[in-house]
This record gives sequence, C-alpha cells and structure tokens, in this order.
Amino acid sequence: QVQLVESGGGLVQTGGSLRLSCAASGLTSSIYNMGWFRQAPGKEREFVGAINWSYGTPYVADFVKGRFTISRDKAKNVASLQMNSLKPEDSALYVCTVDSRGRGLATGQTLGVEWGDYWGQGTQVTVST
Repeated sequence: QVQLVESGGGLVQTGGSLRLSCAASGLTSSIYNMGWFRQAPGKEREFVGAINWSYGTPYVADFVKGRFTISRDKAKNVASLQMNSLKPEDSALYVCTVDSRGRGLATGQTLGVEWGDYWGQGTQVTVST
C-alpha cells in the first residue's frame, strides 16, 4: 500500500501560480510512475500529467503544456506540480496517484482513473477572475 497526501492548493488570481506537492509513504518501492489528475464539479476526473519515478521523465497533457511542469524528489518521496499562468478553467480538485504496474506515462489520457492504483484525497485549486 502507498499513502499519498497532497498539499499546496488554494485560491489564486488568473495568471498566478501554485505549486502542489504529493508526499508518498508506505510501500514507496512499488512506485513506477506518479501522476496528477484533476476533477471539476460535475466533470470526470481528467489526466494532467505524470512522471517516471526512477528516471524523472515527465509528461503533461497538451492542454497544460507550457504552463504546468511535473518534478519529483525521489529521496523525499515527493512529487510536485508547478502550475503557472493559471486560468479559471484550471479550478478543480487536484489528486495525485501512483501507478505501480508500469503503465505508460501518457496512457492516463486513455485509461482515465484506471491508470492509478493508489490515490490521495486531493487538494483544491480555485482560480478567480
């Protein structure tokens, strides 16, 4: 089992930045990739991006490319999602997840929530106009 705790969410104005963190504990040796999803009210959970735990190779979805970046500190078992140039449509609950089976970084877009094996509770991001 892997436990995940997100932090860093909050209220920010349009154009602002936030940095989200996801701290992993438990069986962290089982982490293959770590990913971020988001879910706005009334919408399905949406894949934002992921990072390979061993090599640090990141991937972000096209709709956030150039604005969001993913990184990880393997020694601290923490992954981060740096979000710049935020827009109101980025408002959502951001949830981190662990893939322990070696699914491809980009396959979260097609697999959806089937991509993750362990999930955090999420951290709320609200972008005001």
